[in-house]
Amino acid sequence: MDATSRPSTRHPRSRGADRPRAAVADRGDHTAGDIRIGISGWTYTPWRGDFFPPGLKQRQELGYASAAFRAIEINGTFYRLQRPAAFGAWFDATPADFMFTVKGPRFITHIRRLRDVEAPLANFLASGLLRLGSKLGPLLWQFPPNFRFEPERLRAFLSLLPRDTEQAVTLARQHDGRLKGDVWLATDQRRPLRHAIEIRHESFRDPAFIELLREQNVALVCADTVHWPRLFDITAGFAYCRLHGSRELYRSGYNAADLDLWAARARDWAAGKQPEGDHAGAVISTAGPRDVFIFFDNTDKRHAPKNARGLMRRLGQAVPSRRDALAWAEAPKHGDTA
Repeated sequence: MDATSRPSTRHPRSRGADRPRAAVADRGDHTAGDIRIGISGWTYTPWRGDFFPPGLKQRQELGYASAAFRAIEINGTFYRLQRPAAFGAWFDATPADFMFTVKGPRFITHIRRLRDVEAPLANFLASGLLRLGSKLGPLLWQFPPNFRFEPERLRAFLSLLPRDTEQAVTLARQHDGRLKGDVWLATDQRRPLRHAIEIRHESFRDPAFIELLREQNVALVCADTVHWPRLFDITAGFAYCRLHGSRELYRSGYNAADLDLWAARARDWAAGKQPEGDHAGAVISTAGPRDVFIFFDNTDKRHAPKNARGLMRRLGQAVPSRRDALAWAEAPKHGDTA
């Protein structure tokens, strides 16, 4: 369905959209930016009966996870284009103050490798992600491990990216026939769009790369991994961090000392400071607070939810009980049918 045919593009307010009181995060120092701690994806069979309570319906899993955390990365968009109905269902399933980050398609980053991507980018933007409205957070562009830094290729790609939702609609209208009419070409209001890039090749350890990101106001993902570069350069007005497991990729957990260290780094980012660590470019002074997104992607061994809750506690954020999260997940929401 083409969203431009609809009389209104406003999103219905999810029933019970105010997060349960026990789940409201305490942001602490209000002179600092908002720190959102979350997980990468939510559809993992081993989590059922572990993080997810026994008997929880699969369609209620996002509701449960979104009551537990204030942000989640959508991974499915990396593998294939989603449909507007899916984004609408995700919007309805989550609290009003929730935020998704959306991973860009691997067709753009891994197959086309940033070349000739105008139509694929338009298709991605038209596929429905604008239905997330106020819950749409940064777009994540993950590069493959064998993708090297080529300044002009990267500059050309960054110049294509929309910086607000109205620009995104304009680009989305250039979609091709691959979507076959199932598109969403509207935004409820003009909102800024933020972008983050995750690198996996040492050639990006280059001051020119950092300067390019700062010029474009695109965040460099601080990725904690076994082999890939872990850089702490601040390149945008927000910080984005992915914790994949520093001892065994996607599998190892973070112990108490690890979480203490990442909590200190999160506070520094939120306060406008630069944490200590490796930098590819000049370490610059920044003014004012910035928002912070931290996602645990050590999902294979079920560590991610536990580690995310541990980091929230260290930052003084309220950690919802299983009972509160379950109550949210089971509560009727817009779009539910009997």
